[in-house]
Amino acid sequence: MQPAMRSDGMIRGLPCLATILLWLASSFAWANGGDYFEIRIVDHRTGRGVPLVELKTVNNIRFHTDSAGRVAFNEPGLMNQQVYFGIKSHGYEFPGDGFGFRGHRVLTRAGSRVELKIKRLNIAERLYRVTGAGIYRDTILLGHKPPIRQPLLNAQVLGSDSVVNTVYRGRIYWFWGDTNRVSYPLGNFHVPGATSLLPVKGRLPPSRGIDLDYFVDSRGFAKPTCQMPGQGPTWINGLVTLSDSNGKERLFAKYVKVKNGLTIYERGLVEFDDQRQQFRKRAQFDIQAPLYPTGHPLEHRVDGVDYIYFPNPYPLVRVRARADWLSDPARYQAYTCFKQGSREDNFVLDRNGDGRLRYGWKTDTLPLTLKRQRKLIKAGRMTSDEGLFRLKDATSGKPVVAHRGSVYYNAYRKCWIMITAENFGTSLLGEIWYAEAPAPEGPWLRARKIVTHEKYSFYNPKQHPMFDEDGGRFILFEGTYTHAFSGNPDQTPRYDYNQIMYRLDLADPRLAAVHDRDTSPPPER
Repeated sequence: MQPAMRSDGMIRGLPCLATILLWLASSFAWANGGDYFEIRIVDHRTGRGVPLVELKTVNNIRFHTDSAGRVAFNEPGLMNQQVYFGIKSHGYEFPGDGFGFRGHRVLTRAGSRVELKIKRLNIAERLYRVTGAGIYRDTILLGHKPPIRQPLLNAQVLGSDSVVNTVYRGRIYWFWGDTNRVSYPLGNFHVPGATSLLPVKGRLPPSRGIDLDYFVDSRGFAKPTCQMPGQGPTWINGLVTLSDSNGKERLFAKYVKVKNGLTIYERGLVEFDDQRQQFRKRAQFDIQAPLYPTGHPLEHRVDGVDYIYFPNPYPLVRVRARADWLSDPARYQAYTCFKQGSREDNFVLDRNGDGRLRYGWKTDTLPLTLKRQRKLIKAGRMTSDEGLFRLKDATSGKPVVAHRGSVYYNAYRKCWIMITAENFGTSLLGEIWYAEAPAPEGPWLRARKIVTHEKYSFYNPKQHPMFDEDGGRFILFEGTYTHAFSGNPDQTPRYDYNQIMYRLDLADPRLAAVHDRDTSPPPER
């Protein structure tokens, strides 16, 4: 029975000070974790806690490790006795016993702990969850100090779709797709955003976590930063910082309006307003324009001219790195084998007098895509060796169909590197690949799988070059972890529809086959 509350704020028979003292006492006991048995799962290579490990009892009670690899266990009826936990995780493997069961039996005593090693099969190491609630839930319950300021709930965000980010005016600016809230099933469909400190300015190394400062509304929820008029959600990508003629940095992005699921009916350019902390519309593009910004932009200088490239995931669209050029699709160029002016219903191939296919940067022309390349090969108008898209698994030789990702120059490898998801037709599964090329245009020939997720999607991976460590040897990237598109109805509690960060060591010997890349020149320009 709950005690009755008086109108003056006191519990009948108990002064408010006593109430506060009781609350503090209970909070102290909770924060010390004395009521819980701690299970920590660590990476067998690094000793670091592994997030997203499932522990399941014989009667199918499931737990998932938080971003520190911890589970706070206190199940009535299952304390102070030997309890068996089945242990599994995407891209990791726990040793099996003679019957093939992969798990461990532990004595569950409150206040005690056990640490178990799990073998990492992935080349990349899972670090932590970036968004959502309860990122360090179990760490808090067990009385440990989490590395980030908002370990349980930040800006009322429960889950967020794909991320774009860039450095702007000395901070990192982050924006996401559709975002879930605590108070209602419908959330923010018009681009929530946040900022964070650069690693050189922050107290927190990016390999340990990110302190996000969200733009919030009057209720404390992550507010829309790009609510363009019209039916359906607003999404952005092509986020890029450019300086104007006065040397002032400006932040731009491409926006799209979406209806009926994934149908884009409008696109254009927006610019961030620092005072209002929102994007403003700068231009609307012709929906039939063949070229426009997209993906995760990269900067590259060619013959003394600075360009912004727009990978999707291959960097085959670019424009001069000028704010006044960004809003004009007529100034964009495609790296393509089509004759200038080619359109969707009329692929005119550009061949020289000897019949050799010529690639080059051209305005007002469709870029070559995998779909178009396949159509041309099927029609006998192009050979597979003439195509741009020849990426193969470095270990098996099987084709790798890249779908979304990011490309940046890497100082450690001294080449361009790609982190991309693989497209399995109608299902976007959680296969992430690493590839290298001597130039943004390619050739991209060999790739190595670095992350896998069993029957679960992990899409739109984004590398964060501002987080490179040890001269670029270690790179960090994240992606969206969700059951969507996977056909798996089982949604991982807390983790589903959120961003998860990984780290890749480019000195890993398993990447050697990719490092030994073909150094032949790209197709004729």
